Amino acid sequence: MSQSEKSRTTVDIYGRSYTIVGNEKSNQIRHVANLVDGKMREIHAVNKSLDTTNLAVLTAVNTMNDYIKLKEDFEVLQKLLEEKEE
Repeated sequence: MSQSEKSRTTVDIYGRSYTIVGNEKSNQIRHVANLVDGKMREIHAVNKSLDTTNLAVLTAVNTMNDYIKLKEDFEVLQKLLEEKEE
């Protein structure tokens, strides 16, 4: 996909505007941005002393941890399905 075919979507995350360029549809980009914004606000509610940079890093760490757990769960379920099919 060429640069001209990529979508440009402007989103608001934690009070700042970002233009995201990518292959995903604008609705998907907005959905992801809303999830990031929500997670940042959730973490900020628990620890109001975090500056935006630390809040963003903590959000990324939490999100990656959730991703790894889901990936591991998926792999376990996939193995169970393969075993059941045999």
